[in-house]
Amino acid sequence: MATNTGDGYRKGSVTDRTQTQHPSGDWVKRDTRTGEFMDRKSTDGPFKGVAREPDGRRSPQK
Repeated sequence: MATNTGDGYRKGSVTDRTQTQHPSGDWVKRDTRTGEFMDRKSTDGPFKGVAREPDGRRSPQK
């Protein structure tokens, strides 16, 4: 489970979420269960604590 430390960073990554950069340059967050885009970041830089796509840690089991 990801937890906020109170010092401006998070231990662990947020579960069931990934992020990717839109061709416009904005970062978008996606729900890994439904595949729907959830949020677009209005400020520069990626979301904190959210894994980037493709995320090998959450790849389907063979």
